[in-house]
Amino acid sequence: METKNKNYQKELQKLIDSVKNLEVKPKLLLHICCGPCSTIPLIELLPYFDITLIYNNSNIYPKEEYDRRLNEAINYYKEQNYNLDVITFEYDNLNYNKDLEPYADLPEGHERCRICFRKRLEFGFRYAKEHNFDYFGTVMTISRYKNAQDINRIGSELSELYSPVKWLFADFKKNDGYEKSLVIIKEHNMYFQEYCGCIYSYKKYLKK
Repeated sequence: METKNKNYQKELQKLIDSVKNLEVKPKLLLHICCGPCSTIPLIELLPYFDITLIYNNSNIYPKEEYDRRLNEAINYYKEQNYNLDVITFEYDNLNYNKDLEPYADLPEGHERCRICFRKRLEFGFRYAKEHNFDYFGTVMTISRYKNAQDINRIGSELSELYSPVKWLFADFKKNDGYEKSLVIIKEHNMYFQEYCGCIYSYKKYLKK
């Protein structure tokens, strides 16, 4: 499916319009990368989907940062009384990075990032299919530094491989989503990380 240059937030709204009156909410497995990025997506999606969260982010470096982002997210969900299950997995940054090392010198936003997106999204799709979810999606498109075109293209391609699980098209930064998330982050005094997460962006952050 060709997804280039689509308004993915409009695609999401079409989906919401089609499911909002269903007696049973569709089951959505939603990939999260941190608490701040999941603020607006959960506000938009919780009324219409039965959501389980998946935190499969061995790209994050170091381990202390991985744990901090996870714990910050869980604490925020508890404050909001979301009562959401968060599925986690063993941290394995060393093996995760083997596919990324050939692209270590590339700047953020290029092939290394696309490979990283695909690794995590395919893992999520596989889990979603094994556990009979209707949809799989991610909150990452709320970030100004994540290419929504790339993420949705990859998600669309993977949905064809992991049918009948459908990809949740979205671009949560649209409609001032990113700016609204900043207000929530400030209100809840949330930890707001200063680099993407991987060891390559971490090294660049340290140089600054």
